[in-house]
Amino acid sequence: MSIILPPPQLPTPLAIPLELATSLAEAAVASIRQSIKRTARERRPRRGLTIKPGAGTPLWNELAAAVRVQLGRRGEKTKLARMLGLPRQRVHEFLRERNALPDAERTLLLLVWLQARREGRDLA
Repeated sequence: MSIILPPPQLPTPLAIPLELATSLAEAAVASIRQSIKRTARERRPRRGLTIKPGAGTPLWNELAAAVRVQLGRRGEKTKLARMLGLPRQRVHEFLRERNALPDAERTLLLLVWLQARREGRDLA
């Protein structure tokens, strides 16, 4: 035994003025285009970009603070810069101004330098 249901009652078509319907369609197309551009930008690889030091880099903040403690005497920053193969001003940007980060190799060198200094050795 099967139950026969009456066909669903559909509402009468909405009476939308042509200008309103056209502007809604244009807005929908523009919205879709923006959405496509946004997702394309999000999927684009971010090559060559580095993160900036700040609240989002807690490990770097601790490393920079530990290195700054070790740079007490005059000329220590210059020696460190020579060991890293960088200008002294660039080391200043890393540690004092905190507006740049070193690359991975130099960060590892900083860790080695810091460990050596804590053990009483001088790598420079």
